[in-house]
Amino acid sequence: MTTLDSSTTRPDAARPKWRLPGWARGASSAAAAVAVLVVVSVLTGEHELTSSGTTQSAVRLLMPILLAGLGGLWAERAGVINLGLEGMMIMGTWGAAFAGMLAGPWAAVLGGLVFGALGGLLHALATVTFGVNHIVSGVAITLLGAGLTKYLSTLVFQPVSHNPRQSPPLTGFDTYSVQPVAGWLGTLEDRHLAVASDLAGLVGGLISGFTPLVLIGFALVPVSYAVLWHTRFGLRLRSCGENPFAAESLGVGVYRHKYAAVVISGALAGLGGAALVLNPGQLGYLENQTGGRGYIGLAAMIFGNWRPGGLLAGSALFGYVDGLQLRAGGAAVHSLLYGASLLAVVVALAALARRRWLPALLAALAGALAYAVYYVTDTVPREFASYAPQLVTLVVLAVAAQRLRPPAADGLEFRRGSGG
Repeated sequence: MTTLDSSTTRPDAARPKWRLPGWARGASSAAAAVAVLVVVSVLTGEHELTSSGTTQSAVRLLMPILLAGLGGLWAERAGVINLGLEGMMIMGTWGAAFAGMLAGPWAAVLGGLVFGALGGLLHALATVTFGVNHIVSGVAITLLGAGLTKYLSTLVFQPVSHNPRQSPPLTGFDTYSVQPVAGWLGTLEDRHLAVASDLAGLVGGLISGFTPLVLIGFALVPVSYAVLWHTRFGLRLRSCGENPFAAESLGVGVYRHKYAAVVISGALAGLGGAALVLNPGQLGYLENQTGGRGYIGLAAMIFGNWRPGGLLAGSALFGYVDGLQLRAGGAAVHSLLYGASLLAVVVALAALARRRWLPALLAALAGALAYAVYYVTDTVPREFASYAPQLVTLVVLAVAAQRLRPPAADGLEFRRGSGG
């Protein structure tokens, strides 16, 4: 008697579905976003959407968010929720300003790293060693960071700057451009040619006016991926976030890896604070200058599904909206509503192609609503424009919530030998 296996009777069910690799999906998404911006710029005449100045501002503003998000990624991949990123970033701003005041910009980078790492060490001590609830510890560190830096600023900066809320002006890094390409792109942008000048502005802003800290920040994305996914240390660290008891049974030092991850997390958040202090547009420490960017970095990490590439995309989105509203105000943010309607159409068509009727309907309704608001208004209120990054954070998290896959043991308490 002949026996037919499942692959013979149901070849379609047995055949694995082909999917684009992650880097290709990311590249296609970035290309789609650029295409939407160019189309909106051409159709609305709002050239600030694609200007090199907006792109430069976006790069500088996304950097603290990216570094804070990388800090959250390292901690949560080891199973420790780090809601104290904001506090560690605050500590990094003060440490960077203090060290930069004494010895220049590279010392500021080191000061931000050290002060942020101290905050991470405190969080690791509370959560890993003493078993304190991760959320409680993170909130406490944020409050501690705000209070401690306020006291230290009064003690150290007031005698020098005569203002307890800010440091004296600091020396920043020199800025660099990729020449002669940046010059050619700038000339093309100034000609205001449809599409060509828009693309020149976007690319030219990326390769001009950057500092060494920007290069370091972008380099940390592939470095984090390589370490966490392609080294023995990274595999063991991620196993602590998935199943620490199984990792312990295989001889992994769970406590040691969790401590390392959380201290690195704090150092990266502190480096994000240093990026704020060394921003060429505002060289120095200012009380409350983080403005919730630690939390937005956490949101970017969640949007990126706990992966470095997705985190970079989320940081770019938030940084771009922030830079746009600072440079162009409500008029440019208003034009983003038109872009949102176009993007919703693309999403609806993609959902229809996969026969996902409900998501297609919801995307179409969202696009119609965005276009209706764009059509009946000429601008958006200043208050709306200034809080656009936070509003984008809420919308993005709501959209991304259905596809998230956090580490399985994220936030769970671990005690050596208690795995049964």
